[in-house]
Amino acid sequence: MLLRRIKCLRYLGTRHSSSHYATTPIFYVNAAPHIGHLYSAVIADAHCRYQRLRYPEKEIRLCTGTDEHGTKIQQAAALHGIQVAKYCDGISERYREVFRSANILQDDFIRTTEERHKRAVAHFWRTLDSRGHIYSAAYSGWYCVSDETFLTDSQLRLDESTGTRYSLESGHPVEWTEETNYMFPLSKFQDDVIYWVKQEATRIRPAKFEKILLDTLSEPLPDVSVSRPSNRVHWAIPVPGDDTQTVYVWLDALVNYLSSLGYPNEGFSSHWPPAQQIIGKDILKFHGVYWPAFLIAAGLEPPRGLHVHSHWTVDGQKMSKSKQNVVDPVQASQQYSMEGLRYFLLREGVAHSDGNYSHVKAMRILNSELADTLGNLLSRACAKTLNPRQIYPSAHAEHLADLLQSLDAAKRLQESLLQLSERCSSHYECNHFHLVADTAMAALHAANNFFESSRPWELKTGAAGGGNEPRLETIIAVTMDALRLCGIVLQPIIPQLATRLLDKLSVPAAQRGWNYLDQSFANDPPLDSAGGGRQLDAQTSAMLFQRIVEEKGAKEEQKPQPAKRSKSKKKERRETMS
Repeated sequence: MLLRRIKCLRYLGTRHSSSHYATTPIFYVNAAPHIGHLYSAVIADAHCRYQRLRYPEKEIRLCTGTDEHGTKIQQAAALHGIQVAKYCDGISERYREVFRSANILQDDFIRTTEERHKRAVAHFWRTLDSRGHIYSAAYSGWYCVSDETFLTDSQLRLDESTGTRYSLESGHPVEWTEETNYMFPLSKFQDDVIYWVKQEATRIRPAKFEKILLDTLSEPLPDVSVSRPSNRVHWAIPVPGDDTQTVYVWLDALVNYLSSLGYPNEGFSSHWPPAQQIIGKDILKFHGVYWPAFLIAAGLEPPRGLHVHSHWTVDGQKMSKSKQNVVDPVQASQQYSMEGLRYFLLREGVAHSDGNYSHVKAMRILNSELADTLGNLLSRACAKTLNPRQIYPSAHAEHLADLLQSLDAAKRLQESLLQLSERCSSHYECNHFHLVADTAMAALHAANNFFESSRPWELKTGAAGGGNEPRLETIIAVTMDALRLCGIVLQPIIPQLATRLLDKLSVPAAQRGWNYLDQSFANDPPLDSAGGGRQLDAQTSAMLFQRIVEEKGAKEEQKPQPAKRSKSKKKERRETMS
């Protein structure tokens, strides 16, 4: 029986689809959204935007949503003194608003309180039951209400002064629970899950988390409770045919990835399985052990890949309500803009280790990279003193050849742009957004250096040297080519800023795809223009990103400089972790 399932997995794993289905975790509504939740969403959004850009023939689908059942939700609603359903409506809507503000292009926002989801959970339960994978048994163990999971003794620490036990992983307290529940034979599927993890070299990424998962799977897996007594957890989906029990919140929540596709109706399988599931490291066990086991038991193929990201600290400290340092993305966006916040999270976030959120760091990075390196270069290239006709000119072949021959800065820029597509594509495929930003900023630094070295202000009409309009146009054309290519590359990370950049340069919508990265002075020898070139968009400002200035009364900071990392940190961030 086991061998047949493994052979089936091997067969299913060879299937290919024109669909690319990606998901975020659905977010628990026991509290308002913070930057950690937004981080998951912008990773998934940037991932899908790149897929659309790189593979326009594929159907890309992104699902997100909210998880609204369980004891914690009951408690949170009671704490606020409102009905549970009304409480869920309010928090879920706040997630929608944050994602809308962050320009998250989801195809579906699923809520576990929706009828379509409840029907999917009921069908999934019946499928497991009909295949002999659910049984009833008395169950006792340490239950963590905050984490909604049972824990073994090896997963706990005892505070001998109080006698209280806590989860080693989350630090939350547990309580001893004895009840009769429905159980799932997780132990029967241990070999299948191990095979699934090892079947593809990039199944779990970064590799650090694959090792953590395999370490978990190296120990015998206990069977898991998949229901709770309804008199203890009433805000949940009833077990089909047994109103005395409700479906375990994690089984309920995981099925959202199916219900979003219309499961069990025909047609859901055209998008199944997910190509990429974005999750935080704290829920790896549920997505890397329980979820594939549930799916295999139900006769469905597990996800093709899990991308696991780490968490955020705030000024070096763990983010928590007790420390009152939870960062509200709405408030943060008022200071940095939502595009700036997106950029900072993807620029500084590294999947394999926790990121550190710092106002000083955010301000310096955004001022240095978005305002200065990117924005200032566009402003200079569009300045009416150098570009009075307000055009994206064509390069003149003779002057371009001379610049590439005589100016080292021009050759370095050409080399940087020639490598841009391949390098950024490689980084995007691994969700290494920080390395995409590194590569784009390196190209823009080269473009700034080229602009300075070529001294275009000495070539304008009326200059002391008499002016040289064709050479000036060539310098502007080369600079705008660099801006255009970097704008295309950065669309998944800062979609609104990139759109404004490309709009200003009057780049047609049909010419903003990945395949246009090989069309620039760096690749194609130009034809001499006779006063040609596109007119710049007068309706779009050349000021892309306004510098962030400390409010009056705030502690005086040094003038923001380009953010520098230590050599060891820079080396660590450039590791692909593959």
